[in-house]
Amino acid sequence: MKAKLQNAFSNRIDAIGLPILALCCVSFFWGTTWLASKEGVKHMPALQLATIRQFLGGLLYVLYFIIKKAPWPKGKQWRTILVLALLNFALSNGLSTWGVKYISSGLGAIIAAIFPIWIVIICFFQGERVAKLAIIGLLISFGGICIIFMDYLADFIRPEFQFGILLSLTATVTWAFGILQTTKQAVNFNPYFSLGLQMLLSSFILFMITEATGTNIPLRQISPASWWSIGYLVIVGSVFTFIAFIYTLQHLPKEISSIYVYINPIVAIVLGFFIFGETLTQTIAVGSMVTLIGLYLVNKSIRKPKLK
Repeated sequence: MKAKLQNAFSNRIDAIGLPILALCCVSFFWGTTWLASKEGVKHMPALQLATIRQFLGGLLYVLYFIIKKAPWPKGKQWRTILVLALLNFALSNGLSTWGVKYISSGLGAIIAAIFPIWIVIICFFQGERVAKLAIIGLLISFGGICIIFMDYLADFIRPEFQFGILLSLTATVTWAFGILQTTKQAVNFNPYFSLGLQMLLSSFILFMITEATGTNIPLRQISPASWWSIGYLVIVGSVFTFIAFIYTLQHLPKEISSIYVYINPIVAIVLGFFIFGETLTQTIAVGSMVTLIGLYLVNKSIRKPKLK
């Protein structure tokens, strides 16, 4: 009897432990990708970096499933994958990578964390009832953002700073629409294969845009520092961490699996301070905490089950 209880307890720990470990990986490593992007875009066009990253990451996924002879999507599944490729990767990842060229990696991560606010706003305009907790969270988050930007008031007269914030904000809107689209149009299809196809399709979209605008540089002119950044973003950001992220979604409650949103900015801010010497003041620290508290309340209101 004692042995059975010990085995059951051990199995329970294993069942919880691995998803929690995956969540810790997502929380930390996605925070570091902001610094990798910041380093990479110092030496090459930002959208070209995003293009190469998505192409290589998507290619790895797709080649793996071709070797495994996995079934390909059919019919309407392709439409959903194309829409998600546009929203989640071509727009969200592409614009956020471009935006971090003009603002700090920490600030980019903070702005990226506000996507729950857009979900609430989108749902409101679609006629859905907005919880009071979400409204309180919105107000608290807005106050936190105002505190953070107190240290950047002088920068607002710089067009590139304003442009970087606009790009980053737009990226959060497309990410929010992508999440809602995923929820509404989810298909019965291998999520990892779908992820790879989304990355690969988004790389073709971005390549057409960058080629049409003449912003690409020859591959031989890309510096070693940028190639190291791309390699890190592909292996750690697009493959390893995305696999861990999908695993957490499959094995943990959504209110737990989503806490990475609040940890990524902290990781980016702290590492940005030590690696890049980015500004880390008491005002930024306080504003970040206030913003994350507000975002937590917004996210909690989204995940809270509705009473019938």
